[in-house]
Amino acid sequence: MKQYMLGKTGILVPELCLGTMTFGEQNTPAEAFAQLEYAADNGLNFWDTAEMYPVPPRAQTQGATEKIIGDWFRQSGRRKEIILASKISGPSQVGDHIRGGKTRFRTPDIKQALDDSLKRLQTDYIDLYQLHWPERQTNFFGKAGFTNAMAVQDISDLSEFTDTLEALEREIKAGRIRAIGLSNETPWATMRYLALADHMGLPRMASIQNPYNLLNRTFEIGLAEIACREKIGLLAYSPLAFGVLSGKYLNGQKPEGARLTRWERFSRYTNPQADAATAAYADIAARHHMSLAQMSLAFIRQQTFVTSTIIGATHMTQLRENIDSLKIRLSQEILDDIEAVHTAHPNPAP
Repeated sequence: MKQYMLGKTGILVPELCLGTMTFGEQNTPAEAFAQLEYAADNGLNFWDTAEMYPVPPRAQTQGATEKIIGDWFRQSGRRKEIILASKISGPSQVGDHIRGGKTRFRTPDIKQALDDSLKRLQTDYIDLYQLHWPERQTNFFGKAGFTNAMAVQDISDLSEFTDTLEALEREIKAGRIRAIGLSNETPWATMRYLALADHMGLPRMASIQNPYNLLNRTFEIGLAEIACREKIGLLAYSPLAFGVLSGKYLNGQKPEGARLTRWERFSRYTNPQADAATAAYADIAARHHMSLAQMSLAFIRQQTFVTSTIIGATHMTQLRENIDSLKIRLSQEILDDIEAVHTAHPNPAP
């Protein structure tokens, strides 16, 4: 498995990252342990989690994912083999059950969130600590259009950004985190964080974890250039668009136990335009004798602005297929076919 530099940190990460948001909801602890063991044994030693997980977020299960990972660390004794990423939740998107609603990126909130995550993870440090979503109103989680309400926010002095970087710097100096990153962020804020860090000698964001897949290539507009030129590579999440790009939902299928079958609220990648694009991509994969999932993952890996692709699975067969996608490199012919579909169906599920 190829290794890439995480920003300017000196930390090398593999080109695939194990996403864990199903642990504690769709996956039992035993199933999660099997995935963690298989991943570690096959060179997939970069894992991503969050204090909010599992998904869908609920008060009854919040923190369960980190706890499962922590239990595996304790039982296996393999913590030092793993590059561990976690995320601090921003202002409430899911209710006030996370730290009683105290979810700003200020010193006391960051300290409490980190205290709680480290305890659940049964470790004394996190390799990459990410801001899960912005504090301000802006475009993330599929929200399109820049509204008047967003435009009138007064954040001209950038003191909140500075306070956040200073709070994270204290945790880095304390040895509790090694590097920091963004998630679900916009080009404007990404550049602001980088400029403040460079100007004030504060820690620099090493990565940005945003959605990127064949149904949503909006990262290419603005953020891709920033990722390349500023060395803040993409950790691509939802590479299979919540499983839509496995093809299992084509023609109205609703596989038993699948995420979109169980929770219809996850509608970001389910609309007639996305269905048409998915069918067209499936035809390309079939013509070239590969699975749609593996073609979708291979496309992301071949983008120069991507540092690592976050794969998630509910079954071991899916995890094996995802890792096996590393054997595939798409030819120019296939890339041209993909581009033709993208032209006909541009970003149907942003």
